[in-house]
Parts: sequence; C-alpha cells; structure tokens
Amino acid sequence: MATAKNGDTVSIHYTGKLADGSIFDSSLEREPLEFILGAGVVIPGFDKAVLGMNTGESKTVTIPVKDAYGERHEQMNMTVEKTQLPPDIKPEIGMMLQVNTEDGNVAHVIIASMTDTEVTLDGNHPLAGKDLTFDLNLVSVK
Repeated sequence: MATAKNGDTVSIHYTGKLADGSIFDSSLEREPLEFILGAGVVIPGFDKAVLGMNTGESKTVTIPVKDAYGERHEQMNMTVEKTQLPPDIKPEIGMMLQVNTEDGNVAHVIIASMTDTEVTLDGNHPLAGKDLTFDLNLVSVK
C-alpha cells in the first residue's frame, strides 16, 4: 500500500459538494483525476487532503474558501453595454463568455445580470467564496 507524497502522480476519484449538499463535480462516471501531488495543479486544499492518503483509502474533507478558489472580489465584476457583445450572441444570465484582457490573455466571465441595455459580467471563479466538501478515494500512487 503506497502513501501519497509530494511529487507522486496520484489517481483519485472524487465528488465535490457545496454546503447545501448539491454536487458540483464528480469523477465517478469517468476516469479518476490524475495529477502530480504538490505541483499546484489542483486547489491547495485538495493537494493537502490527498497528501498522506494510502492507496484504496477513502475520506471526506471540507476545504475552506481560502484553500479552495478564494473569496469573491467585487472588482472582478464589470458592466458593459449590450452593444459591445458580438452580434451573434443572445445573452442569458449564467452564460459563460470569453473576453480578451488588456494584457492579451483570455478570461472566462459569467453573465451575472442584465438590463435592456447593459450586461454585468462576473470574472470570479464560479466556486469562489464557497467552502467545498470532497469525498475522496485514492485509486493509485506512482
């Protein structure tokens, strides 16, 4: 039985839930998630939760906001005129869009609200500001 340590490639099945018990993601219907432990590929709390687990071990952990996607930041919201959206887009609340940032990168935003003339875009990660609970099962350690 192998114990997961930083630098190991681990495969893990998980189910992520919000405080109300609703599931936001799960690997149970697909291949387990494989990543290098401690490489910063997953949120910090997920890395910490897997560290020290043994192959075949299962556990449930709650990851606080600071070790998940962080707090929500209101400055990540922006309001634009609907006319600034591409003409082929029919905006709806909850729709995800890509926008070009000033530094030439692409950012993902969600339409948070709309009026007849304006759209408010939220650049926060959808899970920002939330504690996350994960059911974990360590499948393998390499």
